[in-house]
Amino acid sequence: MNPFNLLLVLLLLSSVGYFMGRRKAFAVAGGNQGLQKLHSRPVHYGALTALWCGIPALVVYAAWLAIEPAIITRIVLDELPAEIQSLSQGRINLLVNDIRNLIAGNIVSAMADPVIQAAADRYAQLKRISDISLASATVSLGLLALFFVRSKIVPALRARNQVERIVRVVLLSCSMIAIFTTIGIVLSVLYESIRFFKAVPLTDFLFGLDWSPQMAIRSDQVGSSGAFGAVPVLAGTVMISMIAMAVAAPIGLMSAIYLSEYANRRVRAVVKPLMEILAGIPTVVYGFFAALTVAPFIRNSGAVLGLDVSSESAMAAGLVMGVMIIPFVSSLSDDVINAVPQSLRDGAYALGATRSETVRHVIIPAAFPGIVGSLLLAVSRAIGETMIVVMAAGLSANLTANPFQAVTTVTVQIVTLLVGDQEFDSPKTLAAFALGLLLFLVTLVLNVVALVVVRKYREQYE
Repeated sequence: MNPFNLLLVLLLLSSVGYFMGRRKAFAVAGGNQGLQKLHSRPVHYGALTALWCGIPALVVYAAWLAIEPAIITRIVLDELPAEIQSLSQGRINLLVNDIRNLIAGNIVSAMADPVIQAAADRYAQLKRISDISLASATVSLGLLALFFVRSKIVPALRARNQVERIVRVVLLSCSMIAIFTTIGIVLSVLYESIRFFKAVPLTDFLFGLDWSPQMAIRSDQVGSSGAFGAVPVLAGTVMISMIAMAVAAPIGLMSAIYLSEYANRRVRAVVKPLMEILAGIPTVVYGFFAALTVAPFIRNSGAVLGLDVSSESAMAAGLVMGVMIIPFVSSLSDDVINAVPQSLRDGAYALGATRSETVRHVIIPAAFPGIVGSLLLAVSRAIGETMIVVMAAGLSANLTANPFQAVTTVTVQIVTLLVGDQEFDSPKTLAAFALGLLLFLVTLVLNVVALVVVRKYREQYE
């Protein structure tokens, strides 16, 4: 059975368990008239049956799918001829990929090596056996749990307490998954970054003014030693983000103030959805718009004024990126401003303040922590953007303060370094992880600063 279909069967089995447990609760209570004899409501007995029916089976399901590929691959490799098993680990990994591509149909069977074809057939056979075993084990476990819990349903069973305890454990597990995922991401990036800094000094990376991560295959080739100074890349990121925020922050904030304080309901009902459509446009569309419309317009305008403007510039990317993140600032700021109690507005009006004075001296200070949060989200969105920069700002790591020149950003370089079949054993590839760690630390500092500012102004206002 297909794993996805098996998951649907388990969900259906849990639903059946819910109705069976609920029905059993009514039966032991003697109908609706005897429900007061039950410790919990019938829905709690049904939920308890469904949870015990589904959770153990889902745990086995997830664990099985996690270890299945490694076990099947190990069995297939052990059955290969000895001369193949003696190959290097890299060659064996390529062989495993060929086997899986052959099973998936990415390689025509007639073109495959007979040994690879036999291994693929064996792999497919073991996969079918594993799927049947998984279906049998999980469905059997679910049925056993269903009938076991159903047999334990009595009026004195504290079903509500057990359901709440199980839900609490599930919620805690989800929280721990999120935490451990974050820790795993940080540790993986940190580990690869340490490998990079063993080859390239940290000072050269942080303070170097040249970025050219090109490593030659042979030592006698040109460019056998690359330059890994991150200052130009980081400067380009800061420049484009500042241009984007110079566009998005005032327009988004002013739009939020107008929609929340000045616009009537009819105007708000039309303008707000239209503005939020900008957030749903794919970034590649913004990239095309920047490359085909904004960049030529800036270049032609600069030529009229006698300025030397590159065909790909930070200004073009920053302007279009600013338009893209306007909805982030506007929508969040609008929600925060609307959350300010009406009593504050009424008090300001009662003291003789005008609407503009109320906005400047009452509403904005009250909503300032939320506005800072919206600006922080917009900054993070600008720093992490890639497609617009690739299409409008280029790939050149130029250290310049001129916004009309081509620059690049950290995210663009990360994508560039990891494109294609790369081995994680050269400084060129490991530099992507060092850039990722640098970007993570910069974002962390921004979050800490924003948290301090929000807490300070919130305490002052409250």
